[in-house]
Amino acid sequence: MAIIRVSDKYQNEKNLYYIQSGVAEILSSTSSVFEISKLGSRIVLDINCPDEYCEILKVEIADKISEVVAIRYKYDFYKKRLSLQGLSCLEKEILITSLIAADLDDDKRYAFEKIKGDSEIAIDGVYNFRLKPLKKKWEEVVSYIPSGFFTAQMKEFISYLLENKKKIVYIESGRVYDSHFRRLKRTDLLDSENVRILLEVLLSNCGVIELAGNIPEIDEKYLKEFYGDKIIFSNGNFN
Repeated sequence: MAIIRVSDKYQNEKNLYYIQSGVAEILSSTSSVFEISKLGSRIVLDINCPDEYCEILKVEIADKISEVVAIRYKYDFYKKRLSLQGLSCLEKEILITSLIAADLDDDKRYAFEKIKGDSEIAIDGVYNFRLKPLKKKWEEVVSYIPSGFFTAQMKEFISYLLENKKKIVYIESGRVYDSHFRRLKRTDLLDSENVRILLEVLLSNCGVIELAGNIPEIDEKYLKEFYGDKIIFSNGNFN
């Protein structure tokens, strides 16, 4: 049996649960065993897997860790550094999520290359020591964002970010799925409990939405504003 260990600061406990959930299917199919436990000031995910599946699992785990970096760590980075005076708390969450999504794929790819193949990964250590160029890029983004940011600017900015997006996502019964109908749960890495459907759609980097079923009015409002005629209605929603 091979051992893969992932750890983070204890206050980042949900990062480990996000990773475990993201690889749960392959853990089950490979008869691998996992345990999440506290070790001093850290939270640790230990995975015991058959040797023949170790490399496959390392790739899948590295992919989820790169999402933690590119979403959760970036979210914390922006929350601490962007004042965004002029926006409500909800609007700040929407704008920060849009900024995360803007180059999410590139950030994920960069983080993945720094950790792929590792059997023991301390996420905060990788972030602080191997990903300094990534943090420098985020600092540059922060320097371009004015401290005074208003609702009309936010809407215009997000509409600009969504231009030329081609991917499709599906919303069914309040859940968001990618083009392969895999459930998307990236908002588990955010703090916001509001407009979760909207934030999940933004993090998907999609350009087209197919909607079935009812969704909360606040999500409906912002989806209309940002996606407009790029929403396909399966059963006559949005009057």
